[in-house]
Amino acid sequence: MDVYPGVTDGDPAKHQERHYYLLSELQTLVKDLPSSFQQRLSYNTLGDLALALIDGTVYEIVQGLLDIQHLTEKNLYNQRQKLHSELQALKQDLLRKHKDALQTCKSHNLTLLKSNQQAELEALEIRVREEQRIMDKKIVAEMDQKVIDQQNTLEKAGVPGFFITTNPQELTMQMNLLELILKLQQKESQY
Repeated sequence: MDVYPGVTDGDPAKHQERHYYLLSELQTLVKDLPSSFQQRLSYNTLGDLALALIDGTVYEIVQGLLDIQHLTEKNLYNQRQKLHSELQALKQDLLRKHKDALQTCKSHNLTLLKSNQQAELEALEIRVREEQRIMDKKIVAEMDQKVIDQQNTLEKAGVPGFFITTNPQELTMQMNLLELILKLQQKESQY
């Protein structure tokens, strides 16, 4: 099945025409990026990106990576919400237990009971913060791994500008390249 009608391996003229079209569209889209990134996207880089996009495979790869990312984000969000709910339930149970104990406590033990309950509550608060911190670290590590997986996949697919990096400027450049690809894909899907 030909993703783009009229563009076949055996028709160099159509192939060249599509390349010029994609390059022109990319050049137009680049104008929306901050000037610091416009300067880093040379004509050759855009030309190489246009070549990578000709047959539509990169669009499919990017869409697949986006779907995986959204599922991962949703799953991690649900895990964090579940942990939050469980920890809130623990706190509510403790507060209910404390209330019940206060109602049955003899007046001469009240100060000691309140002191013990305060210590219990503080210990639970520390546990809650620690478990949330551990969960947040897990989420960040998992999202960092997704970024590496995406970089690796796009690099292997031959998409210019993609390689494994943690450099914030390179990551921003890659995000801008992805934005260009997605905008171009969206524009083409409207036809």
